[in-house]
Amino acid sequence: MNDSLYAIPLKTLSGNPTDLGQYKGQVLLIVNVASQCGLTPQYAGLEKLFETYRAQGLQVLGFPCNDFAGQEPGSADDIAAFCTTHFGVQFPMFAKLAINSEPRHPLYARLIAAQPSATFPAASDFVEKLGQYNCLPKQAGDVLWNFEKFLVGRDGTVLQRFSPDTAPDDAALLAAIEAALAQTR
Repeated sequence: MNDSLYAIPLKTLSGNPTDLGQYKGQVLLIVNVASQCGLTPQYAGLEKLFETYRAQGLQVLGFPCNDFAGQEPGSADDIAAFCTTHFGVQFPMFAKLAINSEPRHPLYARLIAAQPSATFPAASDFVEKLGQYNCLPKQAGDVLWNFEKFLVGRDGTVLQRFSPDTAPDDAALLAAIEAALAQTR
């Protein structure tokens, strides 16, 4: 699983072919993002995480997705402009992909298989809120909403999955990132 995660074909936000191989040996926080979501302000916190921990080997990787109530309808240029203008995003962004819709992108198929359920912050009512709006996932293991986070260790192991309402400065997320950064290859 570890090396195969790095070999999955992807595209950068500008459309160039790539994969995660360039990030081998680093800790990855893979986040599905959207520009028109109530959680969109998390971009600021994700950028702060990137700036704070980048020198220690953290890469925050943004994957736009329009699967959740159409909250990422823009083109790649629209997404890039939005992220830069509103949040000063410097962390790597990738092309829009399918996460819960078919065909599910192989990256997310592997992430979900490795971590089928998310960790929630204490007293989270996020699932109940999704239920009120009839927005619950269709299948067990599906990503709940925009801004769900997968933490990948330096060796490519998917370590943990955090719910969309886990803020980038959440103590449990920070502790998990710091523990992953402390691990050597």
